[in-house]
Amino acid sequence: MSALPPEEPVSLARGYPALEVDGLGYHYPDGHPALSGVDLTVDRGERVALLGPNGAGKTTLVLHLNGILTAATGHVRIAGLEVRRGHLQEIRRRVGIVFQDPDDQLFMPTVADDVAFGPANHGLRGSALRERVEIALEQVGMAGHARRPPHHLSFGQRRRVALATVLAMQPEILVLDEPTSNLDPASRRELADILVSVEVTTLIVTHDLPYALELCPRSLLLSSGTVAADGSTRDLLSDATLMRAHRLELPFGFDPAFLDRP
Repeated sequence: MSALPPEEPVSLARGYPALEVDGLGYHYPDGHPALSGVDLTVDRGERVALLGPNGAGKTTLVLHLNGILTAATGHVRIAGLEVRRGHLQEIRRRVGIVFQDPDDQLFMPTVADDVAFGPANHGLRGSALRERVEIALEQVGMAGHARRPPHHLSFGQRRRVALATVLAMQPEILVLDEPTSNLDPASRRELADILVSVEVTTLIVTHDLPYALELCPRSLLLSSGTVAADGSTRDLLSDATLMRAHRLELPFGFDPAFLDRP
């Protein structure tokens, strides 16, 4: 097997939006379209919810953001850098994905080892690596658990450690896939407080519509592989016709008008 070509030199372009998606298209292996001409822009520092029914293409879109999937048509750029083969190492540092199951990301003997794994693979060593790990664990309120095995932690704690493994890479964009699934109310609140406190562009993929309203001033509604709506989360969730047309439903008795804006 021939070796992959070396990564191209990368310069960090600060004048660009955090995320640009232009005309993104993708088909499943059986030919069924998953994404059809997706266009969106997310500016630096925004917290944006990605909403939509099952099968809308949300996960497929997210997997294009760090090159796990390759676009059939269109372009994805992270802070001006195009997602393509020669840029994947830097793209995967810039885009940190926290998956729905934290056990998909935790595999080392201790919490500190898990958080150190990514930065160490990018060449960080010694005191600089230890400091990076300490800061990431402090950000998620897990500094006192550095030497514990991850499988000894609660599910909510493991989710916070998985978040720390991503924050330790100092990403341009933080992506969370269904972050509130299987969390009790206290863990849900703790995670919300963390996400508000971290200063990084954040994309939250969720079916938890009240959580989206609480955390994200803006939402994108993906349906049948296209962006069906893009605007204020409150306005989208208050549009009963839009919600019904795309199989989205608020909890019984929940009224977006009664929750303060984030």
